[in-house]
Amino acid sequence: MSTTAEGTETRVTLADVAAEAGVSLATISKVLNGRPDVSPPTRARVEQLLAHHGYQRRNGATSTKAELLELVFHELDRIWSMELIDGVEKVAKDNGLSLVLTVTGDRHSPGSEWLDGVLRRRPAGVVLVFSDLPPDLRERLRSRAIPFVIVDPAGDPSPDVPSVGSANWSGGLAATRHLIELGHRRIAAITGPADMMCSLARLDGYRSAMNSAGLPVEAEWVRFGDFHVEGGRREAMQLLDRPDRPTAIFAGSDLQALGTLEAARALGLSVPHDLSIVGYDDIPLSRWVSPRLTTVHQPLRQMGVEAAKLVLAARTDDASASSPRIDLATSLVVRDSTAPPAD
Repeated sequence: MSTTAEGTETRVTLADVAAEAGVSLATISKVLNGRPDVSPPTRARVEQLLAHHGYQRRNGATSTKAELLELVFHELDRIWSMELIDGVEKVAKDNGLSLVLTVTGDRHSPGSEWLDGVLRRRPAGVVLVFSDLPPDLRERLRSRAIPFVIVDPAGDPSPDVPSVGSANWSGGLAATRHLIELGHRRIAAITGPADMMCSLARLDGYRSAMNSAGLPVEAEWVRFGDFHVEGGRREAMQLLDRPDRPTAIFAGSDLQALGTLEAARALGLSVPHDLSIVGYDDIPLSRWVSPRLTTVHQPLRQMGVEAAKLVLAARTDDASASSPRIDLATSLVVRDSTAPPAD
């Protein structure tokens, strides 16, 4: 609104703002919709004029109170994902927010179609379980003042992306040291996909423990799986169906450890008498299988809690500008699937 010389108020249209800013109506629309193809000086000038004239976005953060917290996965695993969901849901509930779950894209980033939906929903914040976010998605979320945080058990986000992860290298080190201390010397590793930073970090921990103990790392004993049961079973079958089979396997996820357990049983091997197995994650099922699984506890629920807190904090201050990175500690949980080697 603006005031005339007679003191009466007149409504300022978007066409008026466009003319005053010296841009087209299409550019005004791009700014309002968070499009990335507008130069920062032009965006700032338009936003300043919109604020000066009191323009209210119909679906903007200034006109409605966001009541949603969005959690985005590339896939929903019934066991692993629930730990993260529980953590984010607790923070959402404590803050009077509803939780929305979205499945989109691949493990590296959400699908491009997701962005249009989240801009319409205008959640209070977004927690994403991906390796990273493409620069254009980051800028469009930031242009609409939608804070976001990546939960990062599976990647290494860019430095300017707030994220919550865990100590993957330390976890791989602790798992392998445990097997070495039991007396194992032929220790294999089944990690995750080769293009995921957490897979490489856990594998580096394994290698460090082996090297520190003066033990060789046989090339054929290092396998890249997919973090799922079938992938673990497939890789373990190849490792165990050979004369010089390992006496212990460090699996980069509990699901792969369960697949390894299936492979051992299929080959008539007893766990832990013939083969010791260490997993990673400490999902609830690891306590109920037989034998109970020795594993590395990754605090998935707490990672969800911390990510949700971080994204909500970014609504009220400039926390996102410093792009904090939080790494939570891992710890070894010794149960029944490991023992000294029989030979």
